[in-house]
Amino acid sequence: MSKIKVAVIGCGTIANAAHIPSYMKIQDKVEIKYFCDIIPERAEKAVKDYGCGTAITDYHVALNDPEVQAVSVCTPNYMHCQISCDAMRAGKDVLCEKPAARTYQEAQIMQQVQHETGRILNIGVVNRFNDGVNRIKQYIDQGKLGEIYHVYVSFRAHRSIPGLGGPFTTKAIAGGGALIDWGVHYLDIVMYCTGDPKPVTVSGETFSKLGTDMKNYVYTSMWSEMTKDVEHGTYDVEDSVAGLIRTEGPVITINGAWAENIGPSETYIDFMGTKAGIRLQYGGGFTIYGTENGALTETKPSYVNTDMFLNEITAFVNDVTSREPLPSRIDVNIKTSQIMQAVYDSAAAHKEVTL
Repeated sequence: MSKIKVAVIGCGTIANAAHIPSYMKIQDKVEIKYFCDIIPERAEKAVKDYGCGTAITDYHVALNDPEVQAVSVCTPNYMHCQISCDAMRAGKDVLCEKPAARTYQEAQIMQQVQHETGRILNIGVVNRFNDGVNRIKQYIDQGKLGEIYHVYVSFRAHRSIPGLGGPFTTKAIAGGGALIDWGVHYLDIVMYCTGDPKPVTVSGETFSKLGTDMKNYVYTSMWSEMTKDVEHGTYDVEDSVAGLIRTEGPVITINGAWAENIGPSETYIDFMGTKAGIRLQYGGGFTIYGTENGALTETKPSYVNTDMFLNEITAFVNDVTSREPLPSRIDVNIKTSQIMQAVYDSAAAHKEVTL
């Protein structure tokens, strides 16, 4: 069987940390034909570093190549919709990094084009390919936790706004701040593990407090510091968010922050069930709390954790051939976009939103 030829569009952090290395690990199945970036040096560096492909600056070159079957969209959020739709209309299958788009409306356009073209459109919600997350989903599906009635989500850091003043903190590019950057992963884990329930009402507030005075912002760490621009950049997104989401399944509460004046970082998800509960440490293991024989129990399962990015990329490549829907397909993931949009809408109106 011939190798599937792909193009990687956007050669920044997520491409080099996850997509490209994962494709390179399955070279028996796939070949990267193009590295595309509007900054020529990035694309050229990828060709040199990985020893394959051609560097281009216009993604249409890849889309017009009949040999290319699939693309990874690893650009800033504001280009997700346009590039994904152009790729599908050109007959390519797409893995688009999270979030699906800046807004729910853009995600709906992507979904519509997917339906019109019949191409694959998977979103990079990589935790759906995480071993621990899938074990939690199995516990829930098997009824071992009983009824899941409430899920509490915490994604809180002290002071770690990414690339202050750059693309991450510019709403026109990113669509939002802490919620759309970090919260998308946490919300997606909750939705996945609880069966992707339909959201019903959303109440939320967002706060842009600590990062607005960029020149005097004091921080402990700053991911993507190379993109910061505190002298001339923009900060018009939220650095923290609080919300309550009612679904046809559990109630979900969220407490998230890129930056707040509380020191400890707290990144976990609590699944509260009538029989047992689970705390998942984001990026780590989980603990099950329950009762047995009249005693309280606490169990920490031990298991082999495989590379979730490699799992995701391998599943996508296999999907190009098998055409079997993955749990990260747009028709499922769009609910997370809908919830995030509703949080932003609720915050803007200072009232609950009914979906």
